[in-house]
Amino acid sequence: MSIDLKPIWIYLENDVFLEAKSFGIEGTKTGEIVFNTSMSGYQEIMSDPSYAGQFIVFTMPEIGIVGTNDNDMESHTVHASGMFVRSLNETPSNFRSTHSLPEFLTKNNSIGICDIDTRYLTKMIRDSGPKMMIASTEVSDKMALKTLLKASPRIEDVNYIEKVSTSKSYAHVSGVWDAEAQAYNLSPKRIGKKILAVDLGIKRNILNELCEVGLDVEVIPHNFSADDVIARYKKGDINGIFLSNGPGDPLILKSEAVEVSKLIEAKVPMFAICLGHQLLAIAHGYPTYKLKFGQHGGNHPVKNMKNNVVEITTQNHNYNVPDTICKIAKITHVNLFDNTIEGLEYNNEPIFSVQHHPEASSGPQESRYIFQEFANRL
Repeated sequence: MSIDLKPIWIYLENDVFLEAKSFGIEGTKTGEIVFNTSMSGYQEIMSDPSYAGQFIVFTMPEIGIVGTNDNDMESHTVHASGMFVRSLNETPSNFRSTHSLPEFLTKNNSIGICDIDTRYLTKMIRDSGPKMMIASTEVSDKMALKTLLKASPRIEDVNYIEKVSTSKSYAHVSGVWDAEAQAYNLSPKRIGKKILAVDLGIKRNILNELCEVGLDVEVIPHNFSADDVIARYKKGDINGIFLSNGPGDPLILKSEAVEVSKLIEAKVPMFAICLGHQLLAIAHGYPTYKLKFGQHGGNHPVKNMKNNVVEITTQNHNYNVPDTICKIAKITHVNLFDNTIEGLEYNNEPIFSVQHHPEASSGPQESRYIFQEFANRL
């Protein structure tokens, strides 16, 4: 049965004013507009905490046909402000689906926008960079929307990690999703090594991959105490630290950077992905910078500088570490789209990191070996 698509009005800070149709919740939301070039995985993308505070323009024109289900969630809810799709498929056609995309967004308090030229929006973002925007099913006047947007905080001014991080520690025990393993309640292999995963907005499949290579994983909040972690490491209670992905501007994480710098000084083994990769650079004294339009998609070529192999990767970041960091670290991976840094090994330190997402789900899995490399180093 066809749903009733209501009008929605969109205003961007570059004075672009648009009208489209909406699905999901009604209301008014602000955020930063970015585009994503992935051909699949819209549910995983929407439930990725790294997209908190953003509206995602999907370049794939047909969205919604496989529906949604609980097993494909990357976190407990949708963190993105909303999504733009050219053409909404309201009726799922997949045996695993339990909710349509409109039902999914309504359940998870997010706005969907359809019947709009996503190619136009993508080209605009590509040419002039991501923009703050407001979308509303309640306010149709351009000047009123402009006033509301101007009064709203910018994405770089909000500490989204406080919103998406866990408030208390917990153990994660499941590996990569497997129907047979779930049916028989089987657990991944164990190798007798334990890590603490710092939740800056962690994705569930990252935790699955860490467990899959045999690690015991304890997830801890973003506002952890480095002194406590170092004490546990010296006692032999843990073998290393993982710093997760997450949303927002990494430069806002001043207290987290201080704690990470203490871990660096104590020579605690660390591995990091995305925001964690950026946080390591900041803690080493190399501030990040904002890319023109960021890297968001599931088809980005990255060159492994160790073996000259090109890996197709999933990306989701607006910020990057500076090239000057090569003074203290070896560049291990390079993005072939724009030659930005995608991986680092720090000199004389048991620390390495990558900017891309080796845990991609759905997406390319050519970089999954990095989790095994982390386990082997502990």
